[in-house]
Amino acid sequence: MYMSTQAQQTYTIQQAALLTGLAGSTLRYYETIGLIPHVQRDSSSKYRVYSEDDINYIVSIACLSATGMSIEAMLAYLKNVDKGVVAANEQIKLLTDQNQRLVEEEKNLKLRQKYLQTKAAYWKAFASGDQKLADEISAKAVTIAKEVKLSQAN
Repeated sequence: MYMSTQAQQTYTIQQAALLTGLAGSTLRYYETIGLIPHVQRDSSSKYRVYSEDDINYIVSIACLSATGMSIEAMLAYLKNVDKGVVAANEQIKLLTDQNQRLVEEEKNLKLRQKYLQTKAAYWKAFASGDQKLADEISAKAVTIAKEVKLSQAN
């Protein structure tokens, strides 16, 4: 179910959305703000027509987006791609900064998991009638909750 030109397979916006994992509305928005360069239009219907190259480009944008990278950072990254070695240091910084944000997110996620595990342990001790253990675990949960609160403030 694709439209075909002599040289290259093309896709509708719905097909592009399925292939890239981005909603059609997101594809249109990304085109409007310049994340996706001008997409060709069908000469008769004026609908967007995505080429294989467009799909590959959009997949790379989807990957950056999936890391939680901001639109501003993605725009800067894509602007630098054609600059080559001149922009290498800036590209490295954009990517390592995003990686550091992911490391922090992972740390915060693990802390929240630890809180949930501690609360489950509390309820197990409580249900078994071991009030002393439940109180000890409850104190640990309070400490972890404070850590969670502090991590969210940062």
